[in-house]
Amino acid sequence: MFDLDVFLSDCVAARHEADPHLAIKEVVARAVANPSALLAALPPERAAIKRLHVSDDLTVLNVVWAPGMRFGPHDHRMFAVIGIFSGGEDNTFFRRDGDSLVEAGGRSLAPTDACLLGSDGIHAVTNPTSEYAGALHVYGGDFFTTARSEWRGDPYREEPYDVARTLAHFEAANTNPTAR
Repeated sequence: MFDLDVFLSDCVAARHEADPHLAIKEVVARAVANPSALLAALPPERAAIKRLHVSDDLTVLNVVWAPGMRFGPHDHRMFAVIGIFSGGEDNTFFRRDGDSLVEAGGRSLAPTDACLLGSDGIHAVTNPTSEYAGALHVYGGDFFTTARSEWRGDPYREEPYDVARTLAHFEAANTNPTAR
C-alpha cells in the first residue's frame, strides 16, 4: 500500500540530507518499486500535473502523460527526480549550441525506473506508450515560481517557461489527440 503522507514526509526529510538529490532519488525509487500500489493510490486517468506538495525548496507532483503525448525542450534550474509507475517517458536531452539546442542523448523510463536530472539539464519528454503514463516528479525548489526556459520553433528559440501554457497543454491532451 502506498501512503502519500508518508511519501511526502520522507521527501521533506530527504531534502535536508547532505545530498538531498540522492536521498530523494532513493525515496522515489522505493515508491515506484511497487507500481500497483501507486496505481491504486494515484490512478493515471487523464493528462494532468497534480500538486502534492509545493514549498520554496521542494515540489512533489503527480504527472500524468496522455498516450503519445509530447512536451518540448525545457529546463528546471533545480534537480529533478522522476519515477515512473505506469506507461513510460522517453527523455531526449539537449545542450545549448549558441542561441539554439542540439540533441545530446536520451533515456527511456519504464515502470519502476527512477531518474535523477541535474539542475543544468535540458530535456523533452514523450510518452511512447498507448496508456497514460503515471509519474512522481520531485524538484529541489518551487517548480511553479522558479524562472526557467523552454525552447520552441524550428530552429529552437529560448523563451521564458510558461506554467499556464504547460497546464493548458496537459488539459488539451485530454480532449484533442493532435495536441499531444
